[in-house]
Amino acid sequence: MTNHVVLFEPLMPANTGNIARSCAGTNTVLHLIEPLGFQLDNKHMKRAGLDYWDEVNVVMHDDLPSFMATLKADDKLFLISKFASKSYTDVNYEDTNKNYYFLFGKETTGLPETFMKEHAELALRIPMSNHIRAFNLSNSVAIVLFEALRQQKFTGMELAHRYEHDKLKD
Repeated sequence: MTNHVVLFEPLMPANTGNIARSCAGTNTVLHLIEPLGFQLDNKHMKRAGLDYWDEVNVVMHDDLPSFMATLKADDKLFLISKFASKSYTDVNYEDTNKNYYFLFGKETTGLPETFMKEHAELALRIPMSNHIRAFNLSNSVAIVLFEALRQQKFTGMELAHRYEHDKLKD
């Protein structure tokens, strides 16, 4: 079982850098669907991801159909959108025989409308008030990803760690 974060045509390097850092810290594969709104060597993106880029498994896709062609029959794909009616917390992500793909849209326009309509049954939302247009993309990724990881009992992740100069050390 592997979790995958998929970004459709991301525009903001800082968001992608923050998401890459979250992927590095959770052993999550990061998929980037082109075109990107920045160069991968952009200094702002690298700063956001700090020195974790070497720890991220990044998979590039030329376009949305190219990404979709990589999915296998038993993979679980979810489209994260404010237009969905089902909450991301209503899904069971515990099956360790499945790969979970969380597809997030472009910061400004989300996922293409025709694609959303074709796959409406896969759409999930993060509940929010009507006071904002949407949550920040990197925050949205963290919210959904950590729910999946929580249900998966944080498999493969360090649940406790002690540092030499640990402030909580006995």
